[in-house]
Amino acid sequence: MAAEATSTSAGSGSSAGRRRTLRGRVVSDKMDKTVVVEVERTYQHRTIHKYVKTTKKYKAHDEANACKVGDLVVIEESRPLSRTKRWVVVGGAS
Repeated sequence: MAAEATSTSAGSGSSAGRRRTLRGRVVSDKMDKTVVVEVERTYQHRTIHKYVKTTKKYKAHDEANACKVGDLVVIEESRPLSRTKRWVVVGGAS
């Protein structure tokens, strides 16, 4: 479950620009219209040159309350929807 992020380009001309998308697994769906998505990424450590896995949790908006725990989803960056919610679920990952 690798994170797939696209960089934002400031000079693209569109109002929203290129929004970053990440792929992760739903770890909590207890809130109304909100899911917690855990995104795992791997990178090579600077000094020891081993590959290290890190995980980060994002709160994402799920309008239909369709996502359940364990689902693989794609989330997209959006405007701030609440104090901690800046992502929207756009679909299931295949």
